[in-house]
Parts: sequence; structure tokens; C-alpha cells
Amino acid sequence: MEGLSLVFGEYELAYYGVSREQMVLSSCVGYASALIFGTLLGMLSDLIGQKKICLTFCILHIFVGIWKRLVSHPSVWLVSVCLSLTNSIYLFNFETWMVIEHDKLGHSKDTLSDMFWLMTFFDSASFIASQMLANWLVGNNVEQHLVSPSTASVLLAVISLIVVSRGWKDSSQTAAFKDYLRSLYLCLIDDKRIWLLGWAQACVQFSIAVFWILWAPTIVADGREVHLGLIFPCLLGARMFGSTAFPWFVGGAFSVRTEDCLMYMFLVAGLLLSIVAYDYQEIGVLVALFCLFHACIGLVLPSLARLRTLYVPNEMRGGMIGLSLAPANAAIMLCLVQNFSEKVGDLENCSPSSYTSCNTRATARELEPEECFHGDYWACKWMELG
Repeated sequence: MEGLSLVFGEYELAYYGVSREQMVLSSCVGYASALIFGTLLGMLSDLIGQKKICLTFCILHIFVGIWKRLVSHPSVWLVSVCLSLTNSIYLFNFETWMVIEHDKLGHSKDTLSDMFWLMTFFDSASFIASQMLANWLVGNNVEQHLVSPSTASVLLAVISLIVVSRGWKDSSQTAAFKDYLRSLYLCLIDDKRIWLLGWAQACVQFSIAVFWILWAPTIVADGREVHLGLIFPCLLGARMFGSTAFPWFVGGAFSVRTEDCLMYMFLVAGLLLSIVAYDYQEIGVLVALFCLFHACIGLVLPSLARLRTLYVPNEMRGGMIGLSLAPANAAIMLCLVQNFSEKVGDLENCSPSSYTSCNTRATARELEPEECFHGDYWACKWMELG
């Protein structure tokens, strides 16, 4: 559903007559709604249960799909808000639900690592499948079949709505919202590792979001003709490849500590984006750098999920992830507003890419171990960003 809703991106907006200025403003509105309401939904998922939030996810996709089918020029603001909320739900709700159901069924904690990298693997695979399905539905007649992916998204959302509502029982907490906030606050105060984990997650999400905004303009710079539809699955394939390396690095042949693995991957990702940000590259070099970056992301995402299992209580997992997404959404919104105010409709790729590179490298520095404790615990320097 997420892939079908976003597969054509700016092309679909331009088809409906949306200007570049309106695209930037709608993105700002979307990230602002994710910053406010997405964070709140993360906390609500812990209180009212992940099932209700998942049903909300399906309902939002149904609403957006029907809206595109019925209205010849759908409101870009409304669509941006709804899709931003669904993206936030997608990031925090399903991982939390999978972990809770895993514990309910009494499975071993060791199998969670396999579940995390498989989630990352199939996440990328589903986006590739969404692109293939959308291209097949549209075919050669764009004018008549551009809304066909919306119809498929509605159909999948309805099926998911029925399956989720009938297949799983909801598990909500009895604590009041005020008590939940107090527990969340105490958890953050008592363990600074959770703060660092949230910061790492925020940097990753910021880097990914800025990358998807700027990768196409960077490749087609100077009027170069490129088949972006062929590069897109290569990037996702690189992320799939990176996720398959996770069991080798954690508990496999290499047996690298998760914290050390994250530190190295953040450092490599930051260096890769530095090359893109500060130097002109040919298309082949850019694609290779982008693929290596996504391979690092494919290894980082399950590593962060594993650390959340070690340090974040399941009763607060959704709220913790939602809070960690808030700085990323705020930073992206500020970047868009800054570029929009400086030059309306013209996003320069150097500035945000530089922010992304600095964020990933700074996170790598903060993840550098100061001294090793016994077991899976880790001690990190709590340093200010330079």
C-alpha cells in the first residue's frame, strides 16, 4: 500500500497541475503533521493497542485512494497529510506489533534478530513489487490509467482491514495517558542509552528522507538522460543485500557487537554522502555510491531494532519510535522551508546532503564505545555535535 501510494511521486503531482512551489509547501505540511500527530499516534499505539492504529492505517489509505478516484484534481494538502501519517504509522506500529506478538507466542528472543532483518528485506522487496504492479496497471496509457494504482491500494487496504479486524485480538494498556507519559519520562531520564538510540534513529530517518528527495535531481543534473525507474529497484536491492548481511555481523561468522556495527555503518554512510555532496560524479559512480549507502541502511535498520529490544520496554516501544521520528521530521521541514524561502521551488542538493552527511558521521562518533561492560550493555560518550 505504501509503495503504490508513492510510486509516481512528483510525476503524479505534476500531472494534476501542481507547481513545484506547491509540492514543497505540501511536503512541509505533511512533515509538520507527522511531527505533531505522528508522534501522538506512536504514544496512542501503546495505550489503545497496535491493532486500532493498524486499522487507522488501512482507513487512511482507503480514503486517499477513493479521493483520487472520485476527484479529478485531489487536494495535494490533504493527500500529503494522510500519507505522512500512514508513513509514520508504518515506521513505528508494525515493528512494535511484531515484537509484542512474538513475545505472546513464547518464541525465543534470539529469533527476533532474524525477524528484524527479514522485515527490512521484505520491506524493500514489497516496494519493488509495488513499482512493477503500478507500471503494469498504468501501461502505456498514462492519462486513463494513472489512478489505477490507487484502486489497487484501496483493494489491498480493504483486504488488510478485514484480515486484521478478524484475525487478531487487540491488546491495550489500562494505564491512563498521564501515567504513561510519566513512565515514558522516567524511562528516558534513567537511561541515556535510550536517548542515544533515539538520536541514531532520527539521523537515519533524516538521511533516508533527504536522500529520496534529492537522489533523482542529483543524477539527472546537467540535463543527463537516465532511466530512473531502473535505478530505483537497484537501490532497494542494495538495501535487501545489506539486510541479509545482518545475521553474519551479529552472532554469525564475524560476531561484531551491534553497537560497533552501527558505528562503522554510520561512518561509512556519512563518507559516502560526503562524496556526493561535495564533488561532481558521473552517473555510474553516483549509482554505486547510492547503492552502497542503501546497503549500509539495510544493515543499520535491523541493528537499531535489535537495540530497541534490549533497552526499550515493549509497553513504550511505539512511543519511543514516534518520539525519535519527531527530530527527523522537524529537521526535514526546516530544510524545506529554508530552501523554499531562499529560492522558491529550487531545492539545492548540496546543503541538505551536507546536513545528512554530518548527521551520520556525528552519530558514528557518538556511538564510539568508551568502555565495554559485560553482557549486551554498552557505554557511549554523550557528546555535543561539533
